[in-house]
Amino acid sequence: MSVLLGCIADDFTGATDLASFLVQSGMRTVQLIGVPTEPVDLSNVDAIVIALKSRTLPSQQAVTQSIEALEWLKALNCEQYYFKYCSTFDSTDKGNIGPVTDALLDNLQEDFTVLCPSLPVNGRTVYKGNLFVNNELLSESGMRNHPLTPMKDANLLRVMASQSSGPVGLVPFEIISKGAKNVKKAFLELAKKHRYAVVDTISNEDLHTIGEACADLKLLTGGSGLSVGLAKNYVDKGLFEIRNNSAELSKVKGEAVVLSGSCSEMTQKQVARFKESFLSMKISPLELKSGQNSLANALAWFEKNRNAGALMFYATDTPDNIRRAQELLSVEEASELVENFMAELVAALSQRGVKKFIVAGGETSGAVVKALNPSVLKIGGSIAPGVPLTEMVGDVPKLIALKSGNFGDEFFFEKALEMMQ
Repeated sequence: MSVLLGCIADDFTGATDLASFLVQSGMRTVQLIGVPTEPVDLSNVDAIVIALKSRTLPSQQAVTQSIEALEWLKALNCEQYYFKYCSTFDSTDKGNIGPVTDALLDNLQEDFTVLCPSLPVNGRTVYKGNLFVNNELLSESGMRNHPLTPMKDANLLRVMASQSSGPVGLVPFEIISKGAKNVKKAFLELAKKHRYAVVDTISNEDLHTIGEACADLKLLTGGSGLSVGLAKNYVDKGLFEIRNNSAELSKVKGEAVVLSGSCSEMTQKQVARFKESFLSMKISPLELKSGQNSLANALAWFEKNRNAGALMFYATDTPDNIRRAQELLSVEEASELVENFMAELVAALSQRGVKKFIVAGGETSGAVVKALNPSVLKIGGSIAPGVPLTEMVGDVPKLIALKSGNFGDEFFFEKALEMMQ
């Protein structure tokens, strides 16, 4: 049987987020780090998620990478394809959600798809086309201060229309609440004049309704939430049997290290909580630039304290301090300094025998995973909604948790450590 669902995620934490929900639905899922260059054993796989690091690339590069991933997936004759972006619709005025989705539709010779970033279990909902984060408009939430993709407009129709090539319509809550048949009718009507349909989503039940209505669409786009109802579609079509053992991982012994590059409001709380019980070292882009801090310093501190329990390296900081660093350097240089440092650090820690990593932040996770260079991540159980524990498959298995900035509660790092035992 061919792979049923082929997914493309625009960052690494987003990929594990989606894969986590697919595993929970009973689909055996693997995450690939970029487009494979060698054969991959897919004999017991229902869904594949290709993790790219394209969210903040120039739009044309993001399009090129996404199409390359799609072509690889098309060779598997997937039943459906899925473009996964953040539940806060992270983007800039120039993309990349619009340009990439345009290109994917063109490549598949399709005319219509949905936009469903919602994830109610994590406080992301859409009403009248406006995206809310924990009952705040996106533009009034902490996302307005995101250092790379600040979201100043909560209206998804305006945001998508500004960066895509086709008209954007809305399926309002009044229709969603009437069930999948009515939503499907709304799709057919909108598709006559629109390329995209934003869907209002208030609850997890709405996601199941929308998922059922999407059964015949070749391309789906959204956050991880849209995936929750897809397994049932494949069961109804006689293509699939739900698996109860889809989340089993290897047991791994040894110490764990937390690496936090996210500056989201929730990650700031998680870092502050973790520091109360565990040793930590702060990483500043200004100190990296000046030479006040270095990889050698960090490794010396690690060796001195590695027997003290889990350790944390964090660049997480307040919006004011972030702005100061960006003004003295630049947005790009400040980010690159931290990402490059984290990548070098995790490679050195791996060489020193560390086999458990907890990583916060999409860009940081991308840098860390590329440094560790796994070809396949096996997806395990959830630490928090949208954040699974994963296993880097290889001769020496490693456990890694990749967390998007605002996911999890204040005790996320502690919960991840407990699951890694």
